[in-house]
Amino acid sequence: MIKKEEVYKIGLFNKPHGIHGELLFTFTDDIFDRADCDYLVCLLDGIFVPFFIEEYRFRSDSTVLVKLDGVNTSERARRFTNVEVYFPVKYAGEAKPDKLTRNYFVGFTMREAHAGYLGEIIDIDDTTVNVLFVVKSGKEELLIPAREEFIVEIDQMHKVITVNLPEGLLSPDMPEADD
Repeated sequence: MIKKEEVYKIGLFNKPHGIHGELLFTFTDDIFDRADCDYLVCLLDGIFVPFFIEEYRFRSDSTVLVKLDGVNTSERARRFTNVEVYFPVKYAGEAKPDKLTRNYFVGFTMREAHAGYLGEIIDIDDTTVNVLFVVKSGKEELLIPAREEFIVEIDQMHKVITVNLPEGLLSPDMPEADD
């Protein structure tokens, strides 16, 4: 059985395309095209289910037409409408960190080199020029700049990002968390 911590969300199947079971897939991460993995994981009725990719072709920089193994009719493809699509972390982990997209880091723990544990990354805010990690720290959310020069280490196996933040970026009255 596939567990939530073994996958991360990369997109959504929108609707069937044509009569042979192709699906329009809107993705936020093209890792399926860059990593050596021949399946995608779908969230169906609360269960993560793997489906082998028969073939795919890009329509734009954020959409692709996907043909899944065993899905050969538009009726079968309709079952996948608005289904979330995930990718196995173990295959993404083989890619170099600079090849990973931001959404991959949701669920990682963030540590500061001097202050220690900051919290869990719950979102990536890329609505402005300055991309931010949204970190859940106790009852509050911290906004940490997602800048290469602040990142000391990315431990993909343990899902931990260590940052070294400039003095004054963290609130001085922020409660210390346990390591």
